[in-house]
Amino acid sequence: MQFSTLSQLLQQRASESPEHVAYIFLPDGEEIEQRITYGQLDRRAKAVAAQLQSFTTHGERAVLLFPPGLDFIVALFGCFYSGVIAVPAYPPKLSRRNRSDNRIESIIKDSQPGAILSLSMAMDQMPASSPTDRLRLVAIDQVADALQADWKDPQSTETDLAFLQYTSGSTSAPKGVMLSHANILHNERMIQTACEHTEASTFVGWLPLYHDMGLIGNVLQPLYLGAKSILMPPNAFLQKPVRWLSAITRYEARTSGGPNFAYDLCVRKISAEQKEDLDLRSWTVAFNGAEPVRQETLERFTKAFADCGFRSSAFYPCYGLAETSLIVSGGTITAEPLVRRLDVRTLEKGQVQPSNGNAARTFVGCGAPVADTTVSIVNPETGLRAKSGELGEIWVSSPSVASGYWGRSEATEKTFKARLDGDDKTFLRTRDCGFMLDGQLFITGRLQDMIIIRGQNYHPEDIEWTIQQTHASISIHTSAAFSVDEASEERLVVLVEVDPRKDINPDDLVRSVRYAVAEHHEVQVAVVGLVKVGTLPKTSSGKIQRHICKQRYSSGELELLACSRLGERSTAPASLTRERLIGARKDERRHLLEQFLQARVCSLVR
Repeated sequence: MQFSTLSQLLQQRASESPEHVAYIFLPDGEEIEQRITYGQLDRRAKAVAAQLQSFTTHGERAVLLFPPGLDFIVALFGCFYSGVIAVPAYPPKLSRRNRSDNRIESIIKDSQPGAILSLSMAMDQMPASSPTDRLRLVAIDQVADALQADWKDPQSTETDLAFLQYTSGSTSAPKGVMLSHANILHNERMIQTACEHTEASTFVGWLPLYHDMGLIGNVLQPLYLGAKSILMPPNAFLQKPVRWLSAITRYEARTSGGPNFAYDLCVRKISAEQKEDLDLRSWTVAFNGAEPVRQETLERFTKAFADCGFRSSAFYPCYGLAETSLIVSGGTITAEPLVRRLDVRTLEKGQVQPSNGNAARTFVGCGAPVADTTVSIVNPETGLRAKSGELGEIWVSSPSVASGYWGRSEATEKTFKARLDGDDKTFLRTRDCGFMLDGQLFITGRLQDMIIIRGQNYHPEDIEWTIQQTHASISIHTSAAFSVDEASEERLVVLVEVDPRKDINPDDLVRSVRYAVAEHHEVQVAVVGLVKVGTLPKTSSGKIQRHICKQRYSSGELELLACSRLGERSTAPASLTRERLIGARKDERRHLLEQFLQARVCSLVR
């Protein structure tokens, strides 16, 4: 096949196999199917493109605000077919009607679009006062198929921008990554090679389509291959995780995946009875692109679904980010993930050393850099290559790397134009920390989230992982660690989500957290804050947004059920028995427990 843009790719598919089913969407995650062929997608995209061409110019932006479904894909290719730069986003939730959505407003303000594409029903749910009021709104479900006759080929080239992929905002405000057709097609080729995909590789996905992993991996990779992709709304999976694995069973999918939390959710929520109907033998590439990938997650999932035919070798740990289109490194198909047990204390000093002691943590390798990709580990302070066995910032050079951030020349120069002595290539500074070991890339966390106390570096992921092992009431992905400046000194703050409906002893919980962090990391937790489940802000892929946690904690807007400060003593010896809780009404139980948590502020000194 010969094509240099994504629009040429679809046109060629439609010309060669117009009746081939490209995507199947399961709106309920189960039996109901909505299908679209290459031919249908081509015709609908041309109609939408013609509508756009009637009032936009080549290179203008259009924001895509769609609920999960095939219409998003139609709109995306409508942009490609018109020469308009797509800006994938998501529609405001029903609960947010008549309220501002900061992320959408930020994206619209930054990208300065000429149009908003959505559906009639979604447009009715837009906030009453928002930037969308000032823009041309196009409901693509009202665009007539006959308009395709008015479509004109925009003559886009591989260097033209295809879309702006806005970053998740896990460490800063969202920024629009400028991805060209060439960037994306190169990365699709790298994914195909690394995962050994063919046109027979069936995909199943629930990841948001506006997110890089869902868009590049579950929408564009199948199209690149000429393969079939089965999609479902994220909520369908979250509400009933078995739907994901049932779809893999039903369609005999080869490739599917998600972050750590998705696998953990399946372990917790899928019953023994539901497992009886699962057959996961076809699942060859179970990708996990979390940062970092957790060995405990892989082990729990393998153990839970081994009887369903799942093999541990199917796990495919990988690393990528929006700035590189998607994939940077990946494992080897059918090979067991590479796991190394390292000394946490030396790692916090920037050294990579094996350990068999208590102060140890296991790390999962994210594979070797894919073809045409150079990865260097660099000292972020000196800008020099790190020595063998040293931790550093991950720098990447590849044709998949974007040209920069939309409208942000200073940030582009600082992030995308880094250079190393003796190397002619420019590198992307990922702001991720990691190291190379045994030929694979290992991720330790985000550079911006680094906690520095008394000159010592601590990775919040390490501290959070320790906390999650300490108490039965603490679930995975429900804690956040960061530092604040108090009395001219950086101090460690830990926030932990708790469920007020459960019978917990906050004294025990706080004591466990303090003891475990001190033992494993040799640092004191200055503040332990307990918050309700669902309070800690996360990105669309489930990452804790520590910078927002820190902002809300520092500004006092974070509602704490309890707050324990090192050295302070509680003045409220509150007590709450199980009998009293059981004897209370449901609403009264919640009130009693919240009162108890607020009153029982623990006083634990060293």
